[in-house]
Amino acid sequence: MASEPQLDAARHILLVEDDPALAMGLLDALEFEGFAVTHARTGHDALLRAAAHKKGVTRIDCIILDIMLPDTNGYRLCEQIRRDDSVVPILMLTARSQEADKIRGLDAGADDYVTKPFSIGELVARIRAMFRRASKGASTETPFSIGAASIDPIGQTLTRAGKLVKLSFYEVALLKYLHERAGAVVSREELLEKVWGAATGASSSRTIDNFVVKVRRKLEPNPDEPVHILTVYGMGYKLVV
Repeated sequence: MASEPQLDAARHILLVEDDPALAMGLLDALEFEGFAVTHARTGHDALLRAAAHKKGVTRIDCIILDIMLPDTNGYRLCEQIRRDDSVVPILMLTARSQEADKIRGLDAGADDYVTKPFSIGELVARIRAMFRRASKGASTETPFSIGAASIDPIGQTLTRAGKLVKLSFYEVALLKYLHERAGAVVSREELLEKVWGAATGASSSRTIDNFVVKVRRKLEPNPDEPVHILTVYGMGYKLVV
């Protein structure tokens, strides 16, 4: 459809990738899809551009971040960016398929990840899903509670036992949707569709599990024995408020 590239034309992506061939291919493909793309080859360059964005000098709507960089690694860089910006969506590119590596990326503050090799179609679908979620906005959303925790969708924070922690917009969206369906069993497929925007393959169902593990650490008094986000084996998850 002609309308989607027009909408995407206003979206600015920071691509952090040191491989010249891969970077050129991604840049061309993303610009063809209608995105404006800025390329950073090092972590240092990416931090400078992220700082300029926070100051309002430049604009970044999404960061695509490779794990392997010449002067740092993507996990550390993601953590550095998150210290100053809890809002901008970050999607990690990784050649690692181990679940521990993916969870590490989510723990560092990434909103999603794509494992190499990947198709441009899959990457663009993930990016657009993030933008659809962000474009819905949180300006009319009100805080809600889960147990002793209070979630502020606008500030993207969770407060429990006097401790305030930051949430990514996908973490907010996941908690908000589970809260809306409190007491009901919600399948991974439903969460992929309603929170992430679309089902993008079997590997994405593991994204749900990884996010639940991460959110439990922030929400649950004892993450190893959750009392709010319960696993319903073979079916999905159920929120108990």
